[in-house]
Amino acid sequence: MEKITLKIRVYGDPVLRKRAALIKRVTPRHIEILSQMAQLMYDNSGIGLAAPQVGISESMIVVDIGNGLYKLINPKIIKKEGFQAMEEGCLSVPGVSIKVRRAKKITLQALDESGKPLVIEAQDLLACVFQHEIEHLKGKMIVDYATFLRKIRIKKKLEELKKKAKDEPRLL
Repeated sequence: MEKITLKIRVYGDPVLRKRAALIKRVTPRHIEILSQMAQLMYDNSGIGLAAPQVGISESMIVVDIGNGLYKLINPKIIKKEGFQAMEEGCLSVPGVSIKVRRAKKITLQALDESGKPLVIEAQDLLACVFQHEIEHLKGKMIVDYATFLRKIRIKKKLEELKKKAKDEPRLL
């Protein structure tokens, strides 16, 4: 299998706004992509990364808040409880953080990298990160949560990122 080189896509890249396709069958290519996504996440000091963020419009995420790596395929939230608001950053929107209100506790179902179904219960930061990454699979980003005032404040930064995204060569 050829080596896949992944790169984090930034705000303005159209792939970030597309809905990711569900994966029908887990292949060695998906396993390789998940491994590379995890490495890229660690290399960039991230705690989560979704496939659209590396230009792949397929339903895969990796998450590690410091207590173990999750590599998930077709993750879907099946239950939400409570709420919390946290300041969130995003590897695709470097230099920007937005306060986002999300469920405090979630239950999700997904496939692991061997294609086996699993159910995960998460709360606090882990629940927040899972929700953030799953929203990437739907084309939603943290900037969508910005208040009107915050949007005005980050407008210049977002325009710089859009220009960078437009100028970047596409790898995949």
